[in-house]
Amino acid sequence: MGGIELASFEDVTSMVKSGEPFSPAVVFFPMHRIERIELDCAEGRLPSLAERFQSRTGITAVKMLAICRAAASGPSAPRGLA
Repeated sequence: MGGIELASFEDVTSMVKSGEPFSPAVVFFPMHRIERIELDCAEGRLPSLAERFQSRTGITAVKMLAICRAAASGPSAPRGLA
């Protein structure tokens, strides 16, 4: 699974907004260790993290992660990242 740590959310949005490069962390979670999975949904008047990311950076989180994945799977990327 690839993404950013919640503790780094504000820093990453600032980096993306200013045009600095960032690489999402890649982590493996064994299925027997998964207790629950929650959706990133707005809660009342509080926006979801994806909505906050888009409003601050002007790009959706999904598109940003896809751009990072495409860059990592380029011709010089190690095998297994594609």
